[in-house]
Amino acid sequence: MSRSGIVRCLLAAVLFGASAPAASELASDVPSLMLAGLLYLGAGLAVVPSVVRSPPTAVALRRDWRPALVAVVAGGAVGPAFLVAGLARAPAATASILLNLELAATVLLAATIFREHLGRRVLAGAGLVTAAGVVLAWEPGFKLSLGALLIAAACLSWGVDNGVTAKIDQLSPEQVVLLKGFVAGLANFGLGLAFAGGAADMSLGEIVAGLAIGAAGYGASITLWVKGARDLGAARGQLIFAAAPFIGAIIAWSVLGESVTVAQLIAVVIAAAGVGVSLESAHDHTHAHGATEHEHEHSHADDHHDHTHDEPVEGRHTHVHQHRPRVHSHPHVPDLHHRHRHNG
Repeated sequence: MSRSGIVRCLLAAVLFGASAPAASELASDVPSLMLAGLLYLGAGLAVVPSVVRSPPTAVALRRDWRPALVAVVAGGAVGPAFLVAGLARAPAATASILLNLELAATVLLAATIFREHLGRRVLAGAGLVTAAGVVLAWEPGFKLSLGALLIAAACLSWGVDNGVTAKIDQLSPEQVVLLKGFVAGLANFGLGLAFAGGAADMSLGEIVAGLAIGAAGYGASITLWVKGARDLGAARGQLIFAAAPFIGAIIAWSVLGESVTVAQLIAVVIAAAGVGVSLESAHDHTHAHGATEHEHEHSHADDHHDHTHDEPVEGRHTHVHQHRPRVHSHPHVPDLHHRHRHNG
């Protein structure tokens, strides 16, 4: 597996996990949906300078507008709408546990719709991390209801978002985050106004703090996840990213001085084991690559990027490049270049 992809998804999890304790300091004063809107808007604002410097080309928009639209609508509008409807009908304990279904939905869709090869190690890792999430969030009173089904539908929407986003190879991660940030931000903030009201009660300091937390915990985090998922595939990227709640718990213990429970410690150990199991999940077989042209970050230290440059280039860089057809065998995961079908 790509070391840079693993590191980026882990860093994304650290930033997102750290944002939860930070955002919790605002949650008592700012309605939850409005806070979510501020966090997503902060993410969009954080990448504006990058997108202004490198705006999407007409070719990139023409090739990727459909998957980008699906990802933005599913993850930024439909998912939050289902979540709001579910939260209004389900107990908090039920909602907390069911939110762990995002990982399960991502893995299921990756295997069935997005043609990602998973293998036993990824399935085992996903099972362990999901179980850890249930242990972390478990409270008495869990029950299935219409609200629970709506929250599950939200997780399914985010699974679609994850799978589609990992396959986008024309728009840059920053451009994707800009779209997601503004759509999800406006959707959440609008839902907050509709269901909670009280925007006038927020202070300027709370608004600035929400945007700042969103810039780091969502903007930088999602950008890193998109880059990592392009190297690992959506399932592996989301499995690593699913460590975020456990990182948040560790930060809450060490920084905010919250008490530690036995269940939390068990959950952290189980989640760490799940991520560890998935890290060595590449497989090796003869496979074919067709001719393709796309744009993504890459280096020339592999057997896929042998194109030339007018000037010498070292390290990882981004530009539009072409791949010629080839057949070869090497260990790989379902990154942008390995979405082929498998017989077994």
